[in-house]
Amino acid sequence: MKKMWGLFVLSLVCVQIIVTGCAPAARSPSASTPGTDTTRHGGKLVYGLTLAPSGIDPHVNASSELGIPLTSVYDNLVYRALDAETDTDQQFVPGLAQSWEVSDDGLAYTFRLRHGVTFHDGTTFNANAVRINIERVMNPDTRSQKAVFLLGPFESVEVLDEYTVTIHLSAPYAPLLDGLAQVYLGMASPAALTEWGMDYQFHQVGTGPFKFVDYVPNDHLTLVRNERYQWGPVLYDHAGPAYLDEIEFRFFTDPAGRALALEAGDTDVMGELPPLDAAQLERDVDFVVLPVPVPGQSLGLMLNSQRPPLDDSRVRQALLLATDRPAIVKAIFGEQSPVAYGPLTAITFGYDPSSANSYAYEPSRARALLDEAGWTDSDGDGIRDRDGQPLTLDAVLMTWGSVPEVAQLLQSQWAEVGVTLQAQTLTYPAALEAARQGKYHLIPQNYSGSDPDLLWSYYHSGVPFNWSQVSDSHLDEVLDRARSLPQPDQRSRAYADAQQRIMELALLVPIRDPVNLNAASGRVQGLRFDAHGWFPLLHDVYFEQVE
Repeated sequence: MKKMWGLFVLSLVCVQIIVTGCAPAARSPSASTPGTDTTRHGGKLVYGLTLAPSGIDPHVNASSELGIPLTSVYDNLVYRALDAETDTDQQFVPGLAQSWEVSDDGLAYTFRLRHGVTFHDGTTFNANAVRINIERVMNPDTRSQKAVFLLGPFESVEVLDEYTVTIHLSAPYAPLLDGLAQVYLGMASPAALTEWGMDYQFHQVGTGPFKFVDYVPNDHLTLVRNERYQWGPVLYDHAGPAYLDEIEFRFFTDPAGRALALEAGDTDVMGELPPLDAAQLERDVDFVVLPVPVPGQSLGLMLNSQRPPLDDSRVRQALLLATDRPAIVKAIFGEQSPVAYGPLTAITFGYDPSSANSYAYEPSRARALLDEAGWTDSDGDGIRDRDGQPLTLDAVLMTWGSVPEVAQLLQSQWAEVGVTLQAQTLTYPAALEAARQGKYHLIPQNYSGSDPDLLWSYYHSGVPFNWSQVSDSHLDEVLDRARSLPQPDQRSRAYADAQQRIMELALLVPIRDPVNLNAASGRVQGLRFDAHGWFPLLHDVYFEQVE
């Protein structure tokens, strides 16, 4: 058997270190233990959510928003290492699995589970519970929107004994541990799954530091402390139960009202603040702003390479050269987000920094490429045309990520080189249907994820989210190979190749690296976020005592 190798994702800084793996270390001796600091215990935290998801069953639904509360309800088999304080040189650290091994052929992952873990309903966590959870995700009737894809080429799950379980794959799949470390594959009580069936999302039962109490869509979700919690991962700063008595999550879907809710005391923590509001709160001593870089895709617009005139690579390249990305980022996102240069954000494992040297803002070169492609302004109206057809592109947009505002600036910049951009903002289901039919020239990408394998889902030929409609044998080969390589340095080199190919083909207009702008009352202490960028580690949060 061979141990896993990995990457440290340092907390809130864009630093990545590739190292070889050994056995995970124990919790740092400096971490507090239950009862050592009673001044931190107690209180109710109100946490502002910014999206009212259509469903919050982690095995079924896919929104990042559901993970904000449910990361505290569920434990995972493994966790991604967050910072150097874990004192371990592995990418992943134990969760409900205290150790694991990978077969030499990469097709079998065997997990040895912790003893003495119980679900919130008092039932025992064991290998059979793992089997039931994974089989639920894989069951077509579950209609899993995300968790099923995190298991990759899953073949079967085998219970070896009460506390040993093996996941069998049909092909090597290096991102498996990353998938198992996400809330979408959190371990749920088999008894609760059986009892509640389709209504499970309203009665969720995990093993985590907080218990699920109730959920009223569009209104609130309530958690209370799990007093029996003794098996937290080394990512937490203290052992034993959480400090807070209760957490209430409330919905603040209007961006303009989020900072106001904080200032009015209606919430203690708020995510996804507009950049101007975050800058204002930074100047207020009563609040702390916590910007969290989000790994995964950059925010950008994918180009449909099969729909004329974007079937000509010269036209696609011209659009990139006609885009002043720093100006767009400064105008919309202020100083809070880095400019994006490729399909992955700079904090993502496998990011290729060489892409920063391509496609600088050069409108004169863009005009030359359009001339070369036969698009000229024959009638002097400022819009290029060819064979009597104007150079007009249509974009399908969604409301998230300030994409409509980005499109407005692109319209102005591209007009300077004679390109007309027409944009329509659709609901997500309507946008997905337009994507399925190929009725667009441009469509946004902004999918978060801590493993670069997400490129496979968007740029491999024949996959549903291949919205650039690319079919490139070299890119397919690299993406297939990268997901099967066992060592991170090999994977990193392969993904660098993939990113370079994506940009050579000009399949994407990258705009910015997403940053989740969170703010909290100055009384809130110990708030950190996990390596996936969206999910708070609320186990360690407490209120500063005011005398």
